[in-house]
Amino acid sequence: MIYAGILAGGQGKRMGNVPMPKQFLLLNEKPIIVHTVEKFVLNNKFSKIIIATPKEWVNYTKDVLKKFAIDLPQIEVTEGGADRNGSIMNIVKLIEKDYGLNADDILVTHDAVRPFLTHRIIEQNIEAGLEHSAVDTVIEAVDTIVESQDGEFINSIPIRGHMYQGQTPQTFNIEKLKELYNTLNDEEKEILTDACKIFSMKGEKVKILSGEIFNIKVTTPYDLNVANAILKGSLDK
Repeated sequence: MIYAGILAGGQGKRMGNVPMPKQFLLLNEKPIIVHTVEKFVLNNKFSKIIIATPKEWVNYTKDVLKKFAIDLPQIEVTEGGADRNGSIMNIVKLIEKDYGLNADDILVTHDAVRPFLTHRIIEQNIEAGLEHSAVDTVIEAVDTIVESQDGEFINSIPIRGHMYQGQTPQTFNIEKLKELYNTLNDEEKEILTDACKIFSMKGEKVKILSGEIFNIKVTTPYDLNVANAILKGSLDK
């Protein structure tokens, strides 16, 4: 089966003084998370679309979906984890408990605050996810990447042509993801900010797919302004 996991577990602290997590902020009079979920609803290949959100916002999320008429049978809302990977594993646990796991089940994970993903990106993630254990959506790095371990001096400047910027969706064979995650020790879990890194740390190949520059993550007030400009531009066409 093919599942979607919408990661809405963040509190959005970098957004500044706002009354709610960033995924619920309005983008052209509609919450960001609604824009995102709608993209997945339009694809009929998903057996379930599971949204992981902070515990205290689970009921609010359900109310928002109902208000915008996307409280559909294939959508479920569950409690997120303490971090990104914790939320993904909570989704995996829900799938295993309620539906069981099969060897070819895949999970297409996506940031709730990346509302501009395209049908092409979703489709290619599904296709590649059925063939590979892990898939990452990326764009080529435009700027030179500088590494500094202490925040004061440069340690290295990698070759720009080898560098990519990670986006989402990221897609995983669910059984393989669970297997690898369960081999991590506490120290490894602490340094993980990205689920694909679980695979690369364990020597597994991760297939990369081309994303889109406009598939931005809305994290700061500046990002929200950019997102509104992108949406206005698409509506004006």
